[in-house]
Amino acid sequence: MDEENVLEALYQARRAGVPVALAIVVRTQGSMPRHAGTKMLIYSDGKIVGTIGGGAMESRVIQDGLAALADGQPRLVTYRLNDLRDGDPGVCGGSADIYIEPHGAPPTLVVIGCGHVGKALAELGKWLGFRVIVSDDRPELCSPEHIPNMDGYVVAPPSEVAARIPLTAQTYIAAVTRGLPVDEQLFPPLLSAPVPYIGLIGSRRRWALTAKALEERGISREQIARVRAPIGLELNAETPREIALSIMAEIVMLRNGGDGKPMQWLGTPQQAETQ
Repeated sequence: MDEENVLEALYQARRAGVPVALAIVVRTQGSMPRHAGTKMLIYSDGKIVGTIGGGAMESRVIQDGLAALADGQPRLVTYRLNDLRDGDPGVCGGSADIYIEPHGAPPTLVVIGCGHVGKALAELGKWLGFRVIVSDDRPELCSPEHIPNMDGYVVAPPSEVAARIPLTAQTYIAAVTRGLPVDEQLFPPLLSAPVPYIGLIGSRRRWALTAKALEERGISREQIARVRAPIGLELNAETPREIALSIMAEIVMLRNGGDGKPMQWLGTPQQAETQ
């Protein structure tokens, strides 16, 4: 039952966007408390599901799991239980190789505005592997009936959205809202959030009017400059799905450190071989 509990906890953590590290005993020699295949899940606060045997060795595995969460790198660690005087975490007389794999929180796409573009954007974000939360002040649009299979539905006025959704360095915000009155209420709380991306749909004129209104409300130009508006890459997009594509292309580009330039090779085949 331990393994089933660990795997279920891992599934739930991934579904909820909670970072965890999975520790798996891959090989043992000599006398050890657990056999190969034993699993344990480690949360960022040090709590665990399952056990690889308890005691000082388990404490070390937990610390190594927290280190894996911090740097995002998996590791294979050998633990020996031979002699406490040598710093071993036990005296069972055996050793274990334990693989520790971090499972960080998946990136979250927050779609604010659930009209035609918002619906297409949420569906595309989900297809691309993002955890997607949709928000609107219109309950009939922000619902599983209108946009199925999302990870969260936040029905709230624009001024409350930032307080209702956890905003982290893994959160990408796409405001596909319906106009200036909404944006004036939406952006002041958002602009202080530690997110890497805030985009707003609309024309350059709309953004100029929005930026002016925000500045008049005391928002600094540095904060206002965080907004990417008009949102997305220039694809001459027209349909909701085309616009969604341009938005997600920009988000993926920034997330992966791309530059959006064409990858077409203009040199000769011989030159390409040396690149």
